[in-house]
Formats: sequence, C-alpha cells, structure tokens
Amino acid sequence: MTFAEVIEVVGKVVDAAGVAAIVVGALYATFLSATRRHEGNVYRLFRRRLGRSILLGLELLVAADIIRTVAITPTLESVGVLAAIVLIRTFLSFSLELEITGRWPWQQVPAGEEPGAQEGPAAS
Repeated sequence: MTFAEVIEVVGKVVDAAGVAAIVVGALYATFLSATRRHEGNVYRLFRRRLGRSILLGLELLVAADIIRTVAITPTLESVGVLAAIVLIRTFLSFSLELEITGRWPWQQVPAGEEPGAQEGPAAS
C-alpha cells in the first residue's frame, strides 16, 4: 500500500467517524429526550445534546479534509477549496457554540459556572 492510499484510507475513516458522531449523537439526544420527557424543558436539552454532537462531527470532518488535502494533493486549487470548507465549517461551529452555550468559543466561563450551563439566545 502506498503512502497516498494509506492517507486516503485514514481520511475516509476520520470522515466516517465524523458522520458517526453526528448520527450517534442525534440518536442519543432523541433517546434521552424521549425517555426523560418529565424533566423540564426537553426541547432545550435536546438542542444542546444535538448541537454538541454536530460540533464534534464537524471537527472530525474538518480533520479528514485537512489530512487528505495536505498529505495527498497539496495543489494551490485543493488548498483553496480546503480553506473555503474550513471557513464554512468554522462559521457553523462558532454559530452552534453560541447557540449551545450562549457565548462565543473564546469567551471565558464565569467562575463557579459549569460550561454549557448558560442557554443560548435562541434556546428559549
């Protein structure tokens, strides 16, 4: 097996892990929401759990794109496409983080407050 083939397989495995993280996270959030309907605001908790699984999946998908682009085809065009993909996914990640926690990723959590405890602006 050549280096390019190994990197392609690694990229596909990381891609699959990203998709699996989203799917398993969505199923887990759905299951918990269905079984814990009596615990407060189920919709808010479902959105938080689903958002976290999407964030994890996006991070893995970006990693897979970086692995394949840098290791296999480091042309100017492929790096440009990678940059566009990373920008779009980074914007999505920041937007999801704001929705989940109510603050930007670079903002500190106040002392004594659990990360993710604050609800986002659209969570109400």
